[in-house]
Amino acid sequence: MNASASPPPALQAQIAAARTAAAQGRIAEAEQQFRQLVDVLPDLAEGLNFLGMCALSRQQVDDAIVLFERARGVAPDDAETLKNLGQAYRRAGSPDTAATMLRAAVEREPDYFLARFHLAATLQQLQRDDEALPEYFRALRTAQQFGEWLNEATTPPGLRQPVLAAMRYVDQRRHALFDGALAPLRARHGAAELRRVEQALAIYLGDAPAHYPDPAQRPLFLFFPGIASQAYYERARFPWLEALEAKTDAIRLELVNLLAAEHGFEPFLRFDSDARVEDYLRGREGQSAWTGFFFYRHGERREDNCARCPQTTAALDNLPIVRIRDHAPEVLFSLLTPGAHILPHRGVTNTRLVTHLPLIVPDRCALRVGGIDHVWQEGRCVVFDDTYEHEAWNRSERTRVVLILDTWHPDLTAAERDALTALVGVIGDFNQKAGIR
Repeated sequence: MNASASPPPALQAQIAAARTAAAQGRIAEAEQQFRQLVDVLPDLAEGLNFLGMCALSRQQVDDAIVLFERARGVAPDDAETLKNLGQAYRRAGSPDTAATMLRAAVEREPDYFLARFHLAATLQQLQRDDEALPEYFRALRTAQQFGEWLNEATTPPGLRQPVLAAMRYVDQRRHALFDGALAPLRARHGAAELRRVEQALAIYLGDAPAHYPDPAQRPLFLFFPGIASQAYYERARFPWLEALEAKTDAIRLELVNLLAAEHGFEPFLRFDSDARVEDYLRGREGQSAWTGFFFYRHGERREDNCARCPQTTAALDNLPIVRIRDHAPEVLFSLLTPGAHILPHRGVTNTRLVTHLPLIVPDRCALRVGGIDHVWQEGRCVVFDDTYEHEAWNRSERTRVVLILDTWHPDLTAAERDALTALVGVIGDFNQKAGIR
């Protein structure tokens, strides 16, 4: 029978009965029914997989591999089959082949946390710990997002000890990895200089609570203790603001030339997950509500854009901008079209502050941070902490544009900046390997 063809009604009823027996724990009965079905439907991948798992439970590894390989011949892209094959090949003493099968399973279904857990265990067996660690972390994190492996009740009995062992493995190795990023900085600056950085890392890892000075502040990623916490910051803390503001006319002229050319602006929001632009932004139908002309994005310098705006670039090069590979800075001309509304949201860390240099500001445009409204004035900067809930809108009939840039929080010492640069880079590398944003 063709694998894609539907079985006749009588066989469909027998398949349903076998599934029910399996779900109710009547394994011997289900095995007998699936064996009968496979005799009639040799391409029934579901039956082949069930029989293979029964063989595997009896330590009949070779028989299990034969059954799983038959199932893979029927459904080569089925993640369940690939996971089962991975388990069988690992039991057979072929961990390299097992890792290949399990990797294929999670590539087809990235949220298949059980397959990823077995992949991590196989990589650990192969002593490929740099690969095993992020796979374990993602498997555990995904399982818990689905309400599994939270406690004994949500963890199958056969997995309780392996899951607990994996949790210990992840905890120990993440601590060692991130602490290792700080070791050279301790040697250079001394442990006392990095005390607050150590506290921030402890909060990030869940070893210490975050005592927010203001309950309105909630960083999404990293909270740094012991520094000022407020929605807006006084100008006196940033002696470079006046020099930047003095360049307003030259910067705005380069902006106007870009707007006339209608080239180089791109959507600010991009998502690789199920998140939707509509959850963060409102705008008029048919318009790109929020776009940016980026000088830096995720820490990458856009050389072509910088070359097109030499006066702006020269002004930026003299500022204490945060520079962390693959993360910061974000520097751009930020354009809001008429009717656009950036919905309330929060930033990732209080270690850096956001500055706006308003360049084109019609009436009825404003910024709100921590519940306090601010109306932009062209040529006059505003500095704020975006870990407070904030939003912005353009209720006019004209385009609004501000220059946005990230700078270090002024309470951080040079040693702390160095340590954060190293630490955030290593955390980012790990999260990227784990497929986490």
